[in-house]
Amino acid sequence: MTTALQPPLPSHPVLRLRLAPLGGLPRPIDGAWWPRSYDLLAELPRLLAGLPRAWGHISSVTVNGAKWSARPGRMLVSNQVVRLRRILAASTPHTVVLLAPGRGRWDLLVIPPNTTEEAAEPLLASAAGGHV
Repeated sequence: MTTALQPPLPSHPVLRLRLAPLGGLPRPIDGAWWPRSYDLLAELPRLLAGLPRAWGHISSVTVNGAKWSARPGRMLVSNQVVRLRRILAASTPHTVVLLAPGRGRWDLLVIPPNTTEEAAEPLLASAAGGHV
């Protein structure tokens, strides 16, 4: 009798991120991020590690919303200092803004961590298509 082995589980959870394709047209949202929690110190390193290399070094991150955990004004991510800001603007709810000097700015829709997969998937797809 042969027993099929289960593949090992990944040691790090898969990054739940979808980005819109690069293009010449400006868009209000460049993709969507579905973090596993509102703990910025735990979630941000995974997000930054999963971004395209072409985006360069993200030096500043601004999150919108009161739900994000307390955070320092700066944190070290992959031996780089990243400045952190939190704003409470009703005009741009549930977003994260990433800045890379000389490269650009990217705005990502943040899907709340407690969102079900059935509800999150259409949001991820829509944001990746630039239709949010």
